[in-house]
Amino acid sequence: MSNTLTEIETYGVERIPDADRTARPLDLFRVAFGGANTFATCVLGAFPILFGLSFWQGLAATVLGLVVGSMILAPLSLFGPLNGTNNAVSSSAHLGVHGRVVGSFLSLLTAIAFFSISVWSSGDALVGGAHRLVGLPDVDASYAVAYGIFAALVLVVCVYGFRFMLFVNKIAVAAASLLFVLGIFAFAGDFDPSYPGTLAAGDPLFWPSFIGAALIVLSNPVSFGAFLGDWSRYIPADTPRKKVMTAAFMSQIATILPFFFGLSTASIIASKAAQYVDPAAPNYVGGLLAISPAWYFVPVCLIALIGGMSTGSTSLYGTGLDFSSVFPRFSRVQATVFIGTLSIVFIFVGRFAANLTQSISTFATLIITCTAPWMVIMMLGYVTRRGWYDADALQVFNRRQRGGRYWFTHGWNWRGMSAWLASAALALSFVNLPGQFVGPLGELAGGVDISLPVGLAVAALLYLALLTAFPEPREVYGPRGPRLVRSADTPVPPIIDARPAATEPVAP
Repeated sequence: MSNTLTEIETYGVERIPDADRTARPLDLFRVAFGGANTFATCVLGAFPILFGLSFWQGLAATVLGLVVGSMILAPLSLFGPLNGTNNAVSSSAHLGVHGRVVGSFLSLLTAIAFFSISVWSSGDALVGGAHRLVGLPDVDASYAVAYGIFAALVLVVCVYGFRFMLFVNKIAVAAASLLFVLGIFAFAGDFDPSYPGTLAAGDPLFWPSFIGAALIVLSNPVSFGAFLGDWSRYIPADTPRKKVMTAAFMSQIATILPFFFGLSTASIIASKAAQYVDPAAPNYVGGLLAISPAWYFVPVCLIALIGGMSTGSTSLYGTGLDFSSVFPRFSRVQATVFIGTLSIVFIFVGRFAANLTQSISTFATLIITCTAPWMVIMMLGYVTRRGWYDADALQVFNRRQRGGRYWFTHGWNWRGMSAWLASAALALSFVNLPGQFVGPLGELAGGVDISLPVGLAVAALLYLALLTAFPEPREVYGPRGPRLVRSADTPVPPIIDARPAATEPVAP
């Protein structure tokens, strides 16, 4: 593939040739950080204040969630350089040739959800800023134009592919960071780090609120788990793993900038314009514009534009790539245009016809609750396989073939699938989002949402137990054999073409 920005990327989920894998860990940092250095992250940063925490309590919850989430995410960056494909395809090794559709489905839903959140939040900020700055009418037509511009620009970037997206994110990382830092001067006079919150001392709601805020922050880095391979597959396979993981880890730690911006400004909004942080109907963007000095309206609009482009492109690029991996008859470009068009329709219907802007945030949280156990299975699979994979056998599904090391039982590895289904279902039952979604076991922890910890722990224990009790074939572990678990001398079927061979014409 050429390095020219204006040349459309043609690769789908097939293994990227070594000659074209010229990206660096720094590029992975730029794309992952750029995709999170946006208004959508600022909105998440405001949740500790919405939950009633003080500024310092909110900061502690934010740091805790960010560090733990980044640690969970970092290992997922290793599959791309190793196998030269995205993480959903790599999951064939642990869920089976057909079971890998689980990863594709999860990343598809996550991408559409976060693409929608990005377009809505950035569009609202752009229109609100323009309304205060130049008197742009604050009507549905203005929002529709803003959403349409965002969506169209993002679609163009994604069609051109990874190189162009990387170029956009190089600009976005520096520009958005500078504008957030500029916010320090905009709000320095109003910011009070001693903001006490609304929870009284010893309030029984403190720990549920603290843990809930930390889990919301944690969900942000976890949401990137299915996508890291989309970008890291362009990193050479011989790149030190520590550098790749460090890039992924630091890309999320760096989001303390937009998180801190959201937390700080939300504390100001709670003090000066409390109606905007009403938990029943929060409006962070409206509150931010209400407390901003007039000269900061232009930076707000720029953050909205840059952030919407960055987050939208990282989400939609992965969506198109995954769709083309599930339906190989679609090229990456065709899949991107198809899914992009459907996403744009969803954005407009969800905003203007069905009023789904709050529901989509709940939907995204539920998707991430299901994605976290999948990530654990991937990480433990990597450890038990000693990081060894058969890149050719991973492509069996995409080539419409059968057999190979990862065929297992009719293309399904019931060990990994069972561990994921059980842990995801149990995690969903522990979800506690008051007023939005409360699972049947959501009240067992005294109102604390422990869905993610439950999902992570159950997935780890159950998957290792199944690998131990029902050993996988020796062939899937490579020359050095398994780590922590046993293997079995189960024969592995050869890779064959699943499509019927053309019949020879019969001679007259």
